[in-house]
Amino acid sequence: MKKALIVQGGWDGHEPQLTSARFAGMLRDEGFEVSVSDTLDVFAELPPLLELDLIVACWTMGEIPGDYVQNIAKAVGAGVGLAGCHGGMCDSFRGNTEWQFITGGQWVSHPGGDGVEYAVNICRGSSPIIEGMEDFTVKTEHYYLHIDPAVEVLATTAFPIVPYYHISNKPVAMPVAWTKYWGNGRVFYTSLGHHDDVFDVPEAGRLMKNGMLWAAAGKEYAVSLGMTTERFENTAKMY
Repeated sequence: MKKALIVQGGWDGHEPQLTSARFAGMLRDEGFEVSVSDTLDVFAELPPLLELDLIVACWTMGEIPGDYVQNIAKAVGAGVGLAGCHGGMCDSFRGNTEWQFITGGQWVSHPGGDGVEYAVNICRGSSPIIEGMEDFTVKTEHYYLHIDPAVEVLATTAFPIVPYYHISNKPVAMPVAWTKYWGNGRVFYTSLGHHDDVFDVPEAGRLMKNGMLWAAAGKEYAVSLGMTTERFENTAKMY
């Protein structure tokens, strides 16, 4: 049985308990053993993390000890998947650049605040996460992020919609969902999720569920191919 750890906490405005409960249900429906933690101290020791198939981040803002992030980096590098949404993963620890390096992006603004209606445009490609999905519309925060150029973008949204200082620049297709690799590990992120109910939109819920399952499959894949982490561990930069 695959094992998943969901870490919930930080700013309550992102409803971490509700999103965690929803994601736990999705994973249990797929046969996962799921544990939910209200503390970051679950990252204090590396060996328990290496037993996992997936870590789901639902923790907005706050601070995290550097050695905790190094344990996450090593676990994901060894093949444990990492997935999350909205500020619960890409606005978790603003002061920790290693976390941002792992996750692939960092929130910087949401012009117009909550309640902006916008289209999520699915990118045509080979990822099984978006196979068979169509474009859809949501009404929620419209996230502007700084993005790792190495990510594979799965969905985008058009900026600008709401007038703000950034409208003086050219229009851009801002990523809404992406994947990347960290060592042998798979990382998935979607910027949807300001409130739990955005996942009532069927395609939004499907995107999150597919992303978590894809990330969780990376460890088994790495093991099946005999992939090791030695080349990463020998050059790791410690903080």
